[in-house]
Amino acid sequence: MTILEQSLETIEKHVRDQKAYFRSNHTRALEFRLEMLDKLADLIRMNEERILQALKKDLNKSEKEAYVTEVGFLLEEIRYTKKQLAKWMKPKKVKTAKTHIGSKGYTISEPYGVTLIIAPWNYPFQLQLAPLIGAIAGGNTAILKPSELTPHTSNLITKLISDTFDPSYISVLEGGVDTTTHLLDQPFDYIFFTGSVPVGKIVMEAASKRLIPITLELGGKSPCIIDETANLELAAKRIAFGKLMNAGQTCIAPDYVYIHKKVKHAFIDEFKKVILDFYGENPIENEDFVKIVNEKHFDRLATYLQDGEILHGGRLNREKQKMEPTLLFPYSMETPVMTDEIFGPIFPILEYEQIQEVIDFVTSRPKPLALYLFTTSQTIEDQVLETISFGGGSVNDTLMHIATPHLPFGGVGESGIGSYHGESSFHAFTHTKSILKQTNLFDFSFRYPNAKKGLATMKKLMK
Repeated sequence: MTILEQSLETIEKHVRDQKAYFRSNHTRALEFRLEMLDKLADLIRMNEERILQALKKDLNKSEKEAYVTEVGFLLEEIRYTKKQLAKWMKPKKVKTAKTHIGSKGYTISEPYGVTLIIAPWNYPFQLQLAPLIGAIAGGNTAILKPSELTPHTSNLITKLISDTFDPSYISVLEGGVDTTTHLLDQPFDYIFFTGSVPVGKIVMEAASKRLIPITLELGGKSPCIIDETANLELAAKRIAFGKLMNAGQTCIAPDYVYIHKKVKHAFIDEFKKVILDFYGENPIENEDFVKIVNEKHFDRLATYLQDGEILHGGRLNREKQKMEPTLLFPYSMETPVMTDEIFGPIFPILEYEQIQEVIDFVTSRPKPLALYLFTTSQTIEDQVLETISFGGGSVNDTLMHIATPHLPFGGVGESGIGSYHGESSFHAFTHTKSILKQTNLFDFSFRYPNAKKGLATMKKLMK
């Protein structure tokens, strides 16, 4: 399926139309926002089968995996947002300083305006529409740019959105690099990007030229740590779930695992059992095991198999673009498998004796998007969480921190800027405007330059 590039003229017209629509103030009312969220939810529910089929064609996602990670996820996010939106939109009162007696201070969350939402290919439906929930809740308009690497999903998003929403309010512009380049040269009021670190830097540079505020949801090498007190059977199951979901093509997948020397072999044995239990003797032939998105990424992953000793797996099927879940002991910490974000079903295994070794290694590298710690020791938990900076994570689980609307999701440093989900999505797409309403009933003369003893009075108040 071919996706054509959008012309600069077409893109400029979409932006102009949305600027005009936003200035009409249609998007600001609570009732309008709730109605549009209902429309989005209905769109997803009524087209569930088509969505699952598109994801199957693009990534070979099973019905269960696709529903949980791409469809159900969005419906739960919309439900929670609708329930809380009126409260989030209310002006928030703040305390009055001694120097401002008689006044009232409050904040208003106002929409940015016309937003651009650029989605990646690994969760092409969910990661396109999850930020849109925040954009709608915040009172904005939105132009969506789906990934050209998942053309069936991209095409479906275009059709569903164009059939449901006024393009002056929400529209989809499909295309590749040229389309994205043209989009990044437009005067958007906000840009939300999910993708790789290299492309994130390009987006940030483009936004900086117009001083456009941005959210960057990137990635990196998210560590998984298993100490000698962990429940190995449960840890193996939960780590395999997080690592092999979407064949490892998940920005918050455990990228490599550090295991205490005492339990390394026992964990590897448990992990092998889980792979067999989840996907059978030959995962490549398992219809529920996701394929690698394209040949370029398949070839990239294949080269990583040369970076270490294969402990389990390693079989490939280029025709099906599938790779067996693989455990690997890296030859060096400087090989590509230990310096690049893997984004596939390859799992480097490292061992340690003292937890400080792990802390020193992780903190010597760019801050990860996620971290997973398996332990029953409160001392180890406190030490790791207090000394390692990362976007978010879980103790004794993987991935699940992303699935609750009550926790913000985002990176730090090279793994991202800003956060979203739940209330954080609303705040990501709104500007907090500060207002001071002053009384006219009286006035403090000491603040003016001609006041006698004005300085002395100010010093007393501003201690």
